[in-house]
Amino acid sequence: MRSIWRTPDADLIRDAAALSVAAGVIGLSFGAIATASGLAYWVPIAMSLFIFAGGSQFLAVGLLALGNPLAAVLGGLLINARHLPFGLAVGPVIGDKTWTRLLGSHVLIDENTAFAMAQTDPRRQRQAFWLVGALLFVTWNAGVVLGVVVGGMVGDPATFGLDAMFPAALLALVLPSLKDKVTRTAALAGAAIAVLATPVLPAGLPILASLLGLLLIPLVQSRQPVTV
Repeated sequence: MRSIWRTPDADLIRDAAALSVAAGVIGLSFGAIATASGLAYWVPIAMSLFIFAGGSQFLAVGLLALGNPLAAVLGGLLINARHLPFGLAVGPVIGDKTWTRLLGSHVLIDENTAFAMAQTDPRRQRQAFWLVGALLFVTWNAGVVLGVVVGGMVGDPATFGLDAMFPAALLALVLPSLKDKVTRTAALAGAAIAVLATPVLPAGLPILASLLGLLLIPLVQSRQPVTV
C-alpha cells in the first residue's frame, strides 16, 4: 500500500480532478431535487455517505418521490449488481488486507474501476483506483450537501427547472455507454418498454420493467461479426 502514496503523474491527477468536478455538480443536482421533492434532508446525505452509487441513488430517490419504496429498493439492488464483476476485476488492485477490502468495496464505482483497468502497471492501477475513488467520494458528498441546502430553499422543484435534473443527470451518466451498439440497443428497448408500460403499471414499476431490454443483449451479440 505504501507505493500508492507516491505522487501520481500529472495526467492522472488532471483527469481525476476533472471527473471529480463533474461528480460534484451532479451530486449538487441530486441533493437539490431530493430535498425539493419532499424527502428529509438527511436521506440524500445518508445515501451518499453509506451507499455512494450515483445511478442507483437517482433511481431510488425518484421512485421514493413517487411513493414506491419497494421499487426503489429492487431497482437499486439490480443496478448495483454490476459491482460484483467490478469487484472481481479490481480485487488484486484493492489489496488483500481486510480494511483495504472493506474501504475499497465502499468506494468501488464505475469510474475508478475504469481508470484502474486502463493502467498497465500495478502501482498505477492502485493509484488510479484510490485517487479517483477518494476524490469522487469527497466531491460527490460535498455537492450533495450543498444541493440539500439549495433544494430546501427552492420549495417547488419546477421553480428553477430542478425537476428536469434527474433525467438530465441520468442521461449524462449513461451517454458514454451508448457508443456501444449492444448497450444502445438494450437501452432503447428498455426505454420503449417503460413508455408502453407507464399507462398500465403503478408508478415506479415501468422503470423496473425496462430492465427487460437486457434480454436483447445475447441476441445482438450473436449477430455481431466475429473479429479474429
